[in-house]
Amino acid sequence: MLNIKTFSNATGGGNSVFKALSHPLTASKARELIERLKAAGPVAIYDPTEQASDFNELYGFAGIDIAGVYVQNHAHIGRKFLGVETQPVNAMPQAKAKTILVAAFDAPRIVDLIRHLVPDGAQIITFDELRLPEEFLTDKRNYLNTLNFATNFAFFREIDGHHTRIVTANYWSGYGAKNVALWFCLFDDTGHVLAQWREEMGATAHIIAIDSAEIRKKHNLDPFAGSLFIHAINVAGHDIVKYALDTYGDDKTVLSCTHDANAWPADHYAGLPAPKKDEKVILWIENSYPCPIPANTVGLNLMGSDNIVYLKEPIAPFATRAINVSSMMPDAVWPQQLEVQAGRHFVRPRYEVHNANGHQRIAHINVERSDLKPDPAIPGLANLMGKGYILPAPILPLDRYNSIALPTPMATTQDNLPLAIIIYDADGTEILRQTLGKIARSSSNDLDVAAILKQHGKALSGIFGHMELVYDFSDGGDADGWLHGLFRYEDRNSGHSAETSFGAHIFNTVMVYKNEPQSYTGKAPGLSTRLFLRMGTGTQDTLCHLIYPASTPWHAKSKTDLILFDRNGTELTKKRVEIPCSGSLLWRTSEIFTAEERAMAGDHAYVLIRDTTCRLFGYHGLENGDQAFSLDHMFGF
Repeated sequence: MLNIKTFSNATGGGNSVFKALSHPLTASKARELIERLKAAGPVAIYDPTEQASDFNELYGFAGIDIAGVYVQNHAHIGRKFLGVETQPVNAMPQAKAKTILVAAFDAPRIVDLIRHLVPDGAQIITFDELRLPEEFLTDKRNYLNTLNFATNFAFFREIDGHHTRIVTANYWSGYGAKNVALWFCLFDDTGHVLAQWREEMGATAHIIAIDSAEIRKKHNLDPFAGSLFIHAINVAGHDIVKYALDTYGDDKTVLSCTHDANAWPADHYAGLPAPKKDEKVILWIENSYPCPIPANTVGLNLMGSDNIVYLKEPIAPFATRAINVSSMMPDAVWPQQLEVQAGRHFVRPRYEVHNANGHQRIAHINVERSDLKPDPAIPGLANLMGKGYILPAPILPLDRYNSIALPTPMATTQDNLPLAIIIYDADGTEILRQTLGKIARSSSNDLDVAAILKQHGKALSGIFGHMELVYDFSDGGDADGWLHGLFRYEDRNSGHSAETSFGAHIFNTVMVYKNEPQSYTGKAPGLSTRLFLRMGTGTQDTLCHLIYPASTPWHAKSKTDLILFDRNGTELTKKRVEIPCSGSLLWRTSEIFTAEERAMAGDHAYVLIRDTTCRLFGYHGLENGDQAFSLDHMFGF
């Protein structure tokens, strides 16, 4: 495992030091710095803010003659680092060093404070030599401001008639950002840089679409299947790069979508489905760092099993590796699910499922947390917060689609999941509630909505709406609020499938528990909606399934505006819809907006879903007629 700090669950924020040190434009400077230090030894390291250890994890100090390591914090004295015991900075005058490395950014003030402690004749080198160019910085005075490192990775492929398209919007403009730009660095599967470029964004909520076919043509590239690094510059409000990722093909049966990668590499990921007997599951690993992932580091194991199978080959810096799950875990079969041992080496990975009928789909797995413990207060939330945590997902029309749920343990301490499933029609009428009992961690119970309804003698014709996974303690069990599930949708007509996964929240109650109901802006409770819906191009239609979950009874109907924008962020028209509480709305842009309105919007238009009365949860997708569809959860801002 990389011993670096990537994200704090306590503060809910990311750590910018590892991003600053691992940025693609920093890597070459860091290697040059190492060579300088080798030639300038002996070197004493002054580490006032514990950044030296992150540098060591990513690049190492091998070959450098270390004359001592010095610290500022009294509590850090006596620690072992690079084989030596750390000393107080007051002892640095006795160091037999020709060079002092100040392992910190924004170092001038730090240097001024210790200049009298520097041995005679020694030069001073700081991490400021690794800084990005000034035009990359939103806050030029505070280098490690998280807004300076609004970065992310995306799976990016252009090969054998398979294409990818990344779509996002300048949502930072809504927080007052000016002159927002995106910088891109494209890596091939070996980690080699194929292209770097910059895209300016408009002053409004301008949309931007990065299409692999267009990028290949523009930069005259060979086919590739690699990773796209994205850096948002001059941002405000959010240090997160959110996007929708569509995969499509020359063949219209190739269509799928997934979500942003989650910018902070984690220890573990979970919710990776094992293949059916006629399927192949490919796990795409994108190394997020300028150092290799060592052999026997990335591992897979069945959920609930300690038997880990490791990848025996290393993965090069910034390289992408396609792993055939069946080759590593030949006995794993759906509905079993797998954990991924990641060691903080990569952001949330994608997986791709290939069916025997030639269809395929792509989705992401989720961060499995290791810091959670069962929360004894959750069983008592029903007194004030009704259903409490809710995990909502669509039920597509059962006349045509199979809608399947698979609860997925998403914390290492979740030994059991005490759950129930509630099935609602589109009008918010509860059709069925079934207790699932206390599901053991090692159990994988897929829930077919049609089969459950048939079991209880319910008619299927004309039924669609949504399902909710909620905690149910009638058989005992523990809960921590980190409830997740995978949702799979199968079109019986075309043979195409789509799937998505997400976690539970508390919805639409004025009471607050910890940080729930979450808000896109400000503090909880989050009782409003601002969702981004990218629209398809050409003949593709765009579908959206909006769900109005409520932990406690809320407004009888939503007041939801569907606002159509062109790619420049110009509002064209607005339509009002009402969704019943605990109900849902399945709609297509072709049904809501006229042909003239859609033509005016053009390609790469988008819809902003806005509601100030309640918090909605949404799923979006595209359709290629009756041949293929995609579906994934939406993002808001």
